[in-house]
Amino acid sequence: MSQPFTRHRRLRKTPAIRGMVRETQLHKNDFIQPVFVTYGTDVKQEISSMPGVFNFSLDRLGEEVQEIVDLGIPSVIVFGVPEAEAKDSTGTGAYSDQGIVQQAIRMIKQQHPQLVVIADTCLCEFTDHGHCGVVHTHEHDGHVHADVDNDESLALLAQTAVSQAQAGADIIAPSNMMDGFVYAIREALDEAGFHDIPIMSYAVKYASAFYGPFREAAQSAPQFGDRKSYQMDPANVREALREAESDVQEGADMLMVKPSLAYMDVLRAVRENFDLPLVAYNVSGEYAMVKAAAQQGWIDERGIVTEMMLGFKRAGADMIITYFSKDVVRWLREDWA
Repeated sequence: MSQPFTRHRRLRKTPAIRGMVRETQLHKNDFIQPVFVTYGTDVKQEISSMPGVFNFSLDRLGEEVQEIVDLGIPSVIVFGVPEAEAKDSTGTGAYSDQGIVQQAIRMIKQQHPQLVVIADTCLCEFTDHGHCGVVHTHEHDGHVHADVDNDESLALLAQTAVSQAQAGADIIAPSNMMDGFVYAIREALDEAGFHDIPIMSYAVKYASAFYGPFREAAQSAPQFGDRKSYQMDPANVREALREAESDVQEGADMLMVKPSLAYMDVLRAVRENFDLPLVAYNVSGEYAMVKAAAQQGWIDERGIVTEMMLGFKRAGADMIITYFSKDVVRWLREDWA
């Protein structure tokens, strides 16, 4: 006699059966590893709030990239940390041919031409004020106010993107959240002959508290004010769709949601509304929380991280930028060993 209920557990009975019916899979090709390159020589400095993540000088960067290549991770995204005295009000180091990011891109592509090198395109690490564009100050009601000039910033961001493409970047990833940044960069790349360089747009980037450790790593915290006038309000999701739609119309080839852990609904909404490849950025604060709890023995790090990565993919991400990339790929290797 048949039972009046369904026996769902039949498909969970053994590891082999569970593997056969698993709907979401992780693969090494899903992952993009961030790398931080800094000034000086013989530098491999661990970022205190991000255990296992380091700032490398150019002469030590090769060992990190070699490890990434040996693991089979297909891509890196490059962030630069210039000397404090090299920063200025317009972020000149961001678009200099001899900028730290440009030097790193050339070195990586020379040593590993098959590796996909993504250039983060922003000014904040290179400005002395820490904002993502050109800042103008004015006085109102007896107070000094500072505003980021959107259109003036676009010209410098476009210049930065072209310099990174000239250095050999395979993908340009603008993260500044200025209005029109994709259009300005696409136009500049095309005019410079880089028609085939895709743009991975930080289309939906929230003004998030989860960025704290990264700002230590990149030494890019604003010296005054905050970024809430150009990064998005964490309360909004319809606005995210408007931002993504603008970037699609302006010529973006890939869309990103940043951060990701607290924004799974946004990832899903973007996936359901647009058919471009979608990137989830598992940001520094999300990484640091897991690492801190794991060091205390409070959580199973491998289990937690695996669930997070599956969550990003389930929500619709095609690619994941994460500081856990190397760990996850090692775990995947163990599973297949």
